[in-house]
Amino acid sequence: MALIKTVNGKTPQTGENCYLAENATITGDVVMGNDCSVWFQAVIRGDVHYIRMGNKVNIQDGAVVHCTYQKSPTNIGNNVSVGHNAIVHGCTIKDNVLVGMGAIVMDDVVVESNTIIAAGSVVLQGTHVEGGCVYAGIPAKKVKELSPELLEGEINRIAESYLMYSGWYK
Repeated sequence: MALIKTVNGKTPQTGENCYLAENATITGDVVMGNDCSVWFQAVIRGDVHYIRMGNKVNIQDGAVVHCTYQKSPTNIGNNVSVGHNAIVHGCTIKDNVLVGMGAIVMDDVVVESNTIIAAGSVVLQGTHVEGGCVYAGIPAKKVKELSPELLEGEINRIAESYLMYSGWYK
């Protein structure tokens, strides 16, 4: 069972049909929807502000989701994949988003729906990421429009795959 810790009287809450890896850590004011998965060595720390996650969110191996004390909570929409070793910190990520492996999304960023943040990218504090696009680089910039093939072949495929993978571990 994952390490689930109450902090300042707030205990993480999970929806139905969620998978939490044995060495995942979830603390404090965290609420996740249904069909979510939190993978090996991932950390979701709602100790200094709240974290809200929608349905069908996967937080992959080694990823960190955190926030900024009394300033920037973290809100993650539905059908979102946070790739291996990514950092999502004090930001808002809307629906149908892929945050690539090793990417960093900083405080007060808003990532609109139907977006890919490419692997290794750094989205600087306060950036407004346009929906329907791919952002890449350091600092992350819009590199192209998101095609229907990328939406279905990457964002939806990965979210569906992680729902399937989690079933293997239950």
